[in-house]
Amino acid sequence: MDPQKADDSSLLPLPTSPETLLARLDSMGIRYVLHHHKAVFSVAESLDIEKDMPGIHCRNLFVRDKKEAMFLISAANETRIDLKKLETLLGCSRLSFGSPERLWNHLGVRPGSVCPYAIMNDGAGVVRMILDAYMMRGALVNFHPLVNTMTIGVAPDDLAAFIRSTGHEPEIVDLSPAAPD
Repeated sequence: MDPQKADDSSLLPLPTSPETLLARLDSMGIRYVLHHHKAVFSVAESLDIEKDMPGIHCRNLFVRDKKEAMFLISAANETRIDLKKLETLLGCSRLSFGSPERLWNHLGVRPGSVCPYAIMNDGAGVVRMILDAYMMRGALVNFHPLVNTMTIGVAPDDLAAFIRSTGHEPEIVDLSPAAPD
């Protein structure tokens, strides 16, 4: 991809479409519940559309540390995270949010559409996939399938199987020590 064009990823097609993702889930025998809705860009905006969807509603953080190690953290909406405490938990320092350009270049999604399924676009295997242990104890977890106009619910074990199929090993971490005081 031309790095100069990555500055405006809104003009570029997604490297993996939601339809391709859903076809991959189908081919793996992963069952999911699909919901179409208006575009949402934050947890607050999603509260109204989520009220009729069963399962744990989740959010994602794409962060990097001072050495430019990258992490995709998927957690239940109610899991509170302090980045300073998360640094200690993950064994890194000076975490900050990844830029839209870095997000596009490594995960092939735009802000507002970050999800664990985007890990399939990390062909270089440079992003660590962190999954909230609390979230993984639920019966169903809900995420956008690469775009923020849909949500899919899957069993946590199926989510982990999908991540493994991309060549990434999901790290299931108790994030409660990273909660703000």
